[in-house]
Amino acid sequence: MPISKLNDDAEVDLSQSKILVVDDQPINIQTVYNILSDDYVVLAATSGKDAFKVCEKNIPDLILLDVVMPEMSGLEFCQQLKQRSDTKGIPVIFVTSINQQEEENECWVCGGIDFITKPVNPMTLKNRVKAQLTLKYQKDLLLKLVYVDGLTSIFNRRYFDTHFEKLSNEVERSHRDTAIVMVDIDYFKLYNDRYGHVLGDSTLKQVALLIQNSLQRPADLVSRYGGEEFVVVLPETEVDGAVAVAERIRTSLLKKQIEHLTSEYKVVTVSIGISTFLTCKSKQHTVIEDADVNLYEAKKGGRNRVCISSTATE
Repeated sequence: MPISKLNDDAEVDLSQSKILVVDDQPINIQTVYNILSDDYVVLAATSGKDAFKVCEKNIPDLILLDVVMPEMSGLEFCQQLKQRSDTKGIPVIFVTSINQQEEENECWVCGGIDFITKPVNPMTLKNRVKAQLTLKYQKDLLLKLVYVDGLTSIFNRRYFDTHFEKLSNEVERSHRDTAIVMVDIDYFKLYNDRYGHVLGDSTLKQVALLIQNSLQRPADLVSRYGGEEFVVVLPETEVDGAVAVAERIRTSLLKKQIEHLTSEYKVVTVSIGISTFLTCKSKQHTVIEDADVNLYEAKKGGRNRVCISSTATE
């Protein structure tokens, strides 16, 4: 959920909140849609598999989940949801006709935060949804104060360091590779010396936004690593995929033609170093150190290029 403005009466504006309704019966989805669609953006899925596809494209702020579904039950879906780093923070309300204590306990254990019984009472549904979305808004606001860079509005170094530890554990557990892409603005000190820090800050914002717009999956993220350096995390991505993203970033910036007359390219450019967790397992240094070494090689090789190990693209 984006951190949005407050209304004049100081109530949180939740109108852009996205609610995913997961139920194998379309009539039940339609019922919830009719109740909530005037106040929120309502998404729908008729199975756990389809729900994960929705989450990959458009992370919801809240999930209303049926328990009894074919193929993958609501409990199984919730358990898998909470195991994934990109979806585990999504609150889940079970919408169910279950009335046995043991079955209710299973819903709590797998990560549910509330229950709504069928048939749905419209007022109860509205109030419980609003309460959970408000709590999530407040949590997001606190996280933004702690983890978002004040200048560029992307994640900061503190968030990256916290996230990086979780990434390392996930790669170790799943054996699926994750790429780290280090991006550094070329000759940025010279840029500040010539154009001033006001324009320098503006350029940092533009580069941060450009990198963010170059990422195509919800799980991909960019953090400001320090000064004019950024770090991109690409989960479940091998070298070729990381190079494609890095080249998209590099060429997109070239197309913007931001003047930088003290650079030999006469426009603002970036140098990029890439590494992946699994390719570093046999090396003496970490994936961050390896990406930084490759970034240095990109700088040494003439800047405005992407470098991975001993190869570079320009």
